Amino acid sequence: MEAVVITMGALFGPAGNSESFKKKYKSFADVPGYLREMGLDVYEYQCGHGVTIGEASARKLGELARENGVLLTLHAPYFISLSSPEEETREKSIGHILKAAQAAAWMGAGRMVVHAGSCGKMPRERALALAKDTLARGQKALEEAGLSHIILCPEVMGKLGQLGTLEEVLALCKVDERFLPCVDFGHLNARTQGWLCQPGAVKQVFDAMEDALGQERASRFHSHFSKIEYTSGGEKRHLTFADTMYGPDFAPVAEETARRGWSPVFICESAGTQAEDAQEMKGMYQRCCQPLEKP
Repeated sequence: MEAVVITMGALFGPAGNSESFKKKYKSFADVPGYLREMGLDVYEYQCGHGVTIGEASARKLGELARENGVLLTLHAPYFISLSSPEEETREKSIGHILKAAQAAAWMGAGRMVVHAGSCGKMPRERALALAKDTLARGQKALEEAGLSHIILCPEVMGKLGQLGTLEEVLALCKVDERFLPCVDFGHLNARTQGWLCQPGAVKQVFDAMEDALGQERASRFHSHFSKIEYTSGGEKRHLTFADTMYGPDFAPVAEETARRGWSPVFICESAGTQAEDAQEMKGMYQRCCQPLEKP
């Protein structure tokens, strides 16, 4: 086998705080040091239920993150609906994007994950067209506000009724060359009823990103990862790496990332063990990156 060649390398960290952090610390100011001690690289600040962090706190978090060598990203509110048939709702969603991007800028987070919304009773093509238009307007609003350096990352979603198949997310990313896909492997596995666990499926995902966006942009993709329980409708609940019934397994993702020499950001969304499972993910990836001698 040929040696794996690594350029920059992938980064790993949790979405929000593990239960282990909550038992030991009480302040957000302790997060960067905690992650540094765990050997993690990135932290995704959660604004899923709304942007409540103020400027002073955001700037403090950013300062501490830089001191500890921790990259920050941000998850925008869940209630953003790029695909809503109601113009008022889509306008409000642009406002939510702006507010979240301002918080991201204060803390120095360069990437922001956004949900596209649901399809409702619309054909998926109509929902996607609305989402594309809203996303383009959202990017224009960021530019007008001096926030265009915040990279929007549309997310692959886990429920069948949501807009956010891999193909739909890649189509949204084509709206602006700055956008990066947030490939949630757990969501993708849930909405495809376990397809991602099949041999070769992960390679197909990477190939699809590269075909749609080009190798350079695809190599920097954003990602969420966790094992997820699912039903016929898709995602039900997030699990931990201790689960043995549902997938997906991170090993094939680690192997494909290392094989290609790509440098994505992996955010672990395990239920309560996200920092510990992010450590495990990073360990898998690093083992895949060990130079292998040719036979």
